[in-house]
Amino acid sequence: MLELADVVRAAGPAYVQAHAGRLSAAQRRALDDIAVCRTATLGGTIARCDQCGAVQYHYHSCRNRHCPKCQEDRAQDWLARTRERLLPCDHYLLTFTLPSELRALARRHPRIVYAALLRASAGAVQELAADPQWVGGTVGILAVRHTWSRTLEYPPHAHVLVTAGGLAADGITWRNPAHARFLMPGYALSPRFRGRMRAALRRAGLLDEIDPRIWRRRWTVHVQQIGSGQHASLYLSRYIYRVALTDDRLERFANGQVTFRYTHGRTGESRRLTLPTDRFLTQFLQHVLPRGFPKVRSYGLLSPSRTAQLERARQVLLLHAASVTTHGVDLAPLPPPSVDPPATASTHSVITLWLALTLAARCPVCHRGQQVLHPIPRTHSRGPP
Repeated sequence: MLELADVVRAAGPAYVQAHAGRLSAAQRRALDDIAVCRTATLGGTIARCDQCGAVQYHYHSCRNRHCPKCQEDRAQDWLARTRERLLPCDHYLLTFTLPSELRALARRHPRIVYAALLRASAGAVQELAADPQWVGGTVGILAVRHTWSRTLEYPPHAHVLVTAGGLAADGITWRNPAHARFLMPGYALSPRFRGRMRAALRRAGLLDEIDPRIWRRRWTVHVQQIGSGQHASLYLSRYIYRVALTDDRLERFANGQVTFRYTHGRTGESRRLTLPTDRFLTQFLQHVLPRGFPKVRSYGLLSPSRTAQLERARQVLLLHAASVTTHGVDLAPLPPPSVDPPATASTHSVITLWLALTLAARCPVCHRGQQVLHPIPRTHSRGPP
């Protein structure tokens, strides 16, 4: 199967030379890591059967967050952790999209613009949620930065997962949305989102680089009910640990061109797009995040500083659900919520367990012998991050 790494290994060196001085350190590192991911360059382990001598090679992953080979396991881990934190209530997915006139600015100053995008989106939601006209409480928010379309275009936007309701100021009352059919309207969020972005860009000294007419336009905000927290977290995990292009969408790499498959948004049809290799790599790399920039941020009840409030809201929701289920039977109060984070296995314990299981595994060839591990030293100057 064709992989993105095949394209990067073949065309990457010439591309880096042609674009020297225009690539960020994060983009160069992404190309470097993708090229050597799960190859002998990063080292790994040889599993050799002690009976039949069959050999299997297991190479280390680069663990770069833009590598399509390294994200599935991380997505599952994030999903498991997030499902423990999300509240047992319905959620809404709000999408805040930057106007096309701000795309060039976002490319030049990604760290500033992406951070402002997430804060402005969450801030607009929190402002309206505090108003009893819409909710009248503190909601839980997960905001995710997203930049690509199915065809690798660059429309920066934020996906914001919001609880359908919030914890009132008294700390013991859960307030459902004032309107049963929606959380809050996009037309009310739009000017608040726009105003917060303008204030953030003014503070960063970037306002002079922007056409002032943009501040008189209506900005796009889409509001969609998405169901329970379990379903919502699964939906959101696709955005957090999915890279701009996965290997299974690549179809052909020949004659200086790359062909990949995508699903058309309106018709649902599977289509193909062929790009020159140079343009293909440029469009892929424009979605690489600045080093150290978090893809997802938490606000409101899901903020790390509000663990006690989050657990109180969970208790209130569970008590309400139990009282509805029992049709008014008095229930004993739940014990006080624990604010201590759940214990997790250390990295050392996980590695030790993995080694033990691998050593004890039977040979998949002869099904009699045991696989014995032998390390493969890495030859790359920098190991997996």
